[in-house]
Amino acid sequence: MTMTGTADTPVFEGWTAHTVTTEEVVDAGRVRALAHLFDDGLPVPQIGDPLPPLWHWVALPEWSVSSSLGLDGHPRLGSFLPPVGLPRRMFAGGTVSFPGTIRVGDTITRESTVESVTDKTGRSGRLVIVVVATTLYAPDGTAAVREKQNLIYREAAPVSAQPAADPAPASAFVPIGSPIVPSETRRWDFLTDPTLLMRFSAATANAHRIHYDWPYATRVEGYPGLVVHGPLMTLSLAETHRLLADGTVVDTVSHRNSKPLFCGDDAALVYSGTGIDARVELVGAGGDVHTAIDLAFATGTTTDQGAWS
Repeated sequence: MTMTGTADTPVFEGWTAHTVTTEEVVDAGRVRALAHLFDDGLPVPQIGDPLPPLWHWVALPEWSVSSSLGLDGHPRLGSFLPPVGLPRRMFAGGTVSFPGTIRVGDTITRESTVESVTDKTGRSGRLVIVVVATTLYAPDGTAAVREKQNLIYREAAPVSAQPAADPAPASAFVPIGSPIVPSETRRWDFLTDPTLLMRFSAATANAHRIHYDWPYATRVEGYPGLVVHGPLMTLSLAETHRLLADGTVVDTVSHRNSKPLFCGDDAALVYSGTGIDARVELVGAGGDVHTAIDLAFATGTTTDQGAWS
């Protein structure tokens, strides 16, 4: 498909941004699946309970028909998302605000559109940044969640970076139990194994092969191991706020994934904050921040939102 337009704002022949509107149900089974995946001792949200912040990523999965999937397991580009022509996709971050309440079991309306497409050149070559804007409407028609997601598409890894075979580290095969384990005050160890990644892929309808297909991740895309999902890292960071249960209510979440984490790598969730805002970082063994979220808290609380804490 031909690409025209300016260097920074490409135009793709045969594709235009459009709004997709769907009616969906906040699935109690999916909510239970995420609660069981975290296995952190918090009560499982039941029918009628407010959905915790960001849990709509799991409770409202978007399943693609099998014939629409590409080699990497993602839906082929060119329908809702633009045909950017770059094979590697990264969930880079975004912002989510919660002007209302969504409850488990609600029938909601989702409106999504591609807000912008930006072509850039980075250290690793050409990349395209796609911003997707989504609003979730509660049953009464009011906006309950407003979200912008930043997706980055990159060029394929150079052939020299693609190992013919890369044995998995022993740590990737040790059963972890719960992925979020208390370590110190406001600090938790974050543990991963292939089973966790498979379960999260299934819970979120994410067929991207870098998360569960070791030969594909290492030999085709050139990664040193299975890649931990960006949304899983972000949700785990947000879960620390629920574990603290300090009475604050999340109004806005800003999140950024800056460095991939690989299955079995040592990592920790580190929380710092006040009664106004907080920052939670996923820190690797070398001290690098892989993912971070910034939480802004509402100035007042309600019974419904208090259940989010």
